[in-house]
Amino acid sequence: MIPDAVARLRLIRSENVGPVTYRQLISRFVTAQAALDALPDLARRSGGKTLRIGTASDAERELAALAAFGATPLFIGTPEYPLLLARTETAPPILSLKGDPTLLERPAVAMVGARNASAAAVRFARTLAAELAEHDLVVVSGLARGIDAAAHTGALAGGTVAVIAGGIDVCYPPETAELQQRIGIEGLVVAEMPIGTTPQARHFPRRNRIIAGLCAGTVVVEGAMRSGSLITARLAAESGREVMAIPGSPLDPRAQGCNQLIREGATLVQSAADIIEAISGFGGGSFRSLAAPMFDFAPVAVEAGEDERRAVEELLSPTPVAVDELVRQSGLASAVVAAVLLDLELGGAVARHAGGRVASI
Repeated sequence: MIPDAVARLRLIRSENVGPVTYRQLISRFVTAQAALDALPDLARRSGGKTLRIGTASDAERELAALAAFGATPLFIGTPEYPLLLARTETAPPILSLKGDPTLLERPAVAMVGARNASAAAVRFARTLAAELAEHDLVVVSGLARGIDAAAHTGALAGGTVAVIAGGIDVCYPPETAELQQRIGIEGLVVAEMPIGTTPQARHFPRRNRIIAGLCAGTVVVEGAMRSGSLITARLAAESGREVMAIPGSPLDPRAQGCNQLIREGATLVQSAADIIEAISGFGGGSFRSLAAPMFDFAPVAVEAGEDERRAVEELLSPTPVAVDELVRQSGLASAVVAAVLLDLELGGAVARHAGGRVASI
């Protein structure tokens, strides 16, 4: 375990510290402990209430519980952290791992689809995943019943990663509990939420961004128009990854999402060879060429004055707006706008939304 694991976990579990805020704090203060020391003053400057900061005892208990379960923490900014995931805007500051962590070093493809999938689609997904694994591709999915479970089962012998919505020790849904236990031994189970967390509806989109972020591309096998599978595909596209879909009958609602993705530009695939061809050009043919972290952790010493803070605050409203738009309209340097937003978020005055947007609370 890294020497400052307790300080990092304390910072991650502190109030109003999300994935983007965590990275900005590390970038600005270099170490987790220095960021912890600065948190109270940062929150006060934005007129916020007293910030709840994670305690050392809570962090130590969480780390001990992970160790007792046979899981390990993985912090962003460490060499072992998945490089493609680190390139995404909201990469989790911490992941809990159970199983073989070396699977995160191999090229990966996400395979997602309907929970109430047809028998034909389940069989196809299982066969497709097995063929991808035979070509040394790790298959990543969300351990839901239906297509997810079929993909994991097909790829288990060659390498599969299950990203779950709850804590690393929580099996959900019950139908896939035995499969989750097998993957924790023969593959890799990944969780963002603290150990012991029972998954709730809001946790599944967070899980989906990890599935998409780990992979060169995402394949949707079967999915309705407003399904979680299409959310994963959208997140993959936003991260610059390949989006692929299996076409289906227009008479089956479970295929409408896939057919719509293809209409919107997703790659139509029908075999493992199609998928391998589709991702072969990813990053100029190298899975590592896009692997440099999108955000560095170099010291960034930026302080925003009252006039600058006021200029940004006046542009904010309850309607989410892109940070780039705030930079353009304020005429301030992007680092100054980022510093203002960091203070406001810690003070509880700003919320971050998907797509790099922010809104006042």
